[in-house]
Amino acid sequence: MGDSSSSASYIRMVHHLIEKCICFNLNKQECMDALEKHANINPVVTSTVWKELEKENREFFETYNKDRAERNIEAETMQRIQKMLSDAAASKADDDQS
Repeated sequence: MGDSSSSASYIRMVHHLIEKCICFNLNKQECMDALEKHANINPVVTSTVWKELEKENREFFETYNKDRAERNIEAETMQRIQKMLSDAAASKADDDQS
């Protein structure tokens, strides 16, 4: 009896940590890596709990993954814009020195 209780408690802890990872916008692989590194949780355990959460909350994860993809595109666009502005400023500085 004690074993199943401690197993359930461990699963609840992993579930809670996965929720924390989601708050930080991590994907499944990033979450598995983070929990292995910082909480010494076997990635197979994290993956299994994550998959169960996906089954139970299919719509949430579909939206979450879509939003993550959109945020990544926005971040890449901002990086490109910043690089163009930086390159333009450097080019202007070179022109001013000529």
